[in-house]
Amino acid sequence: MNPFRLYALAVGGCGVIYAAYLLLRRKPKQPQDLERERREWLERVGRITDGTVIDVQEIPHGERQQILLIYHYDVAGVSYEASQEVTYLRHLINLHSCRLGLPTSVRYDPQNPGNSMVVSERWMGLRQ
Repeated sequence: MNPFRLYALAVGGCGVIYAAYLLLRRKPKQPQDLERERREWLERVGRITDGTVIDVQEIPHGERQQILLIYHYDVAGVSYEASQEVTYLRHLINLHSCRLGLPTSVRYDPQNPGNSMVVSERWMGLRQ
């Protein structure tokens, strides 16, 4: 066989494999999708504890406002302070009623208590 023909077959085979990879690979998930999956997972496996809303902050992020709900809770004698972006969930909550000291329920991961949330599409921890 001619060596040039072998090179052409090898390059063509690599091209076909690369094209198949591009077509069949998983597309990277958007940050909103990753956050939604995290909230769904916490709805299934999370435990609930009492917490307190510390603050609601609106941070300019490009052309829109990013809304953070900052809260505090205790698990097994350890205090945690966390925040949750509620920009896409603001239609579910009244931000004006979220004031300093508002009692809330916090759903957290028992394996990693720092992973927590206060509100999701199907669960509401805020007491209004």
